[in-house]
Amino acid sequence: MKPILYFLRSSEQKIATDMLHYAYRLDEVGKTLKDVMHLETFSRFYGLSSKDLGLYALSEHKIAGAAWLRLLREDDKAEGFIDEKTPVLTIGIKPEFRAKGIGSAMLEQLFLEAGALFEYISVSVLNSEKAVSFFKKHGFIKVENSLGKSPIDGSEVVTMVKELPKERVVRPTDGYDPQKWMD
Repeated sequence: MKPILYFLRSSEQKIATDMLHYAYRLDEVGKTLKDVMHLETFSRFYGLSSKDLGLYALSEHKIAGAAWLRLLREDDKAEGFIDEKTPVLTIGIKPEFRAKGIGSAMLEQLFLEAGALFEYISVSVLNSEKAVSFFKKHGFIKVENSLGKSPIDGSEVVTMVKELPKERVVRPTDGYDPQKWMD
């Protein structure tokens, strides 16, 4: 079943906070967000900046995952941070919905939307063949000398960056003229 994508609004910050649990593998290492409070940087006050951009996916009438971008500051000391013009991507998918194309669907839509605002996006991922190849498939490249340790469990992580397409987003309402709605 193809997922249904919705824009992540500021009133839905809880979705971003809940998906942090899966984005940072807390479910796999037996931790909660309270154990790693600095992850709040990725969801706290989501949507209150015009530069926050995200979406979530529904599948089988359940929230399956979410992907969002945030422009962060250097003093946030966030994983994946490159500079204050490049937003950091966070993507989380519940285990029962993984390997079904939901992450790819969310990323492709997010790239289209983000291209209107940003030149690049970055992400911090596990330095594993599976994780790195997923992001390479979507056009990300490794940032040189960006190896680090995950604050979650000490695993090796790497920062990757993607140049965004500069295509104009076309929406169904583009060109709509309310004066001619009866013609």
